[in-house]
Amino acid sequence: MTLEVFIATYGYYAIALGACFEGETILVLGGLAAHQGYLSFPGVLACAFAATLATDHLYFYLGRHNGLAFLTRRPRWQAKSARVMDLIRRYQTPLALFFRFLYGLRAIVPFSLGLSGISRLRFSLFDLLGSVAWVSFYGALGFFFGRTGQALLQELPRKEYILFAAVAFIGGLLWARYRWRLRRTIRAAANNKKTPV
Repeated sequence: MTLEVFIATYGYYAIALGACFEGETILVLGGLAAHQGYLSFPGVLACAFAATLATDHLYFYLGRHNGLAFLTRRPRWQAKSARVMDLIRRYQTPLALFFRFLYGLRAIVPFSLGLSGISRLRFSLFDLLGSVAWVSFYGALGFFFGRTGQALLQELPRKEYILFAAVAFIGGLLWARYRWRLRRTIRAAANNKKTPV
């Protein structure tokens, strides 16, 4: 199976799945694939938008209806949720609008907003606006990156996979760095709890 056929067949599914998590890299790749003509750019944006909106609402309603029980079974989320609740008290509107742009908070912010008692309508409005901004920004980033990459690779016709591999590699490095920092923070917090006062 060629790269073109693979992307055309599975591209939208991958974008939807990636947008359910920390999906910046997959959305940039989707924009790049649209620029190269493998996918429709409006299709990429619509697919990512629907998936991110559905995921945010899932976490919101989980926090709203089962939040405390969920937290008692997940100690890692308890500490994160406490920090996010403090941020919500101080910056509810900007946080609700732009949390997708803060890496690592994709699930915990809508969950904590559900716990906070914010109205469903207010959350839905902020989520709609924030999702449009996030999808547009990262989708456009991939599309315009494709234009730049195409200019760089003109002497290597039909070698788009180099461009796709480069974007995926950079995204993978950023994700690995985030996971490493998160583990370090969790270890430090666990060590602080063990230290006698």
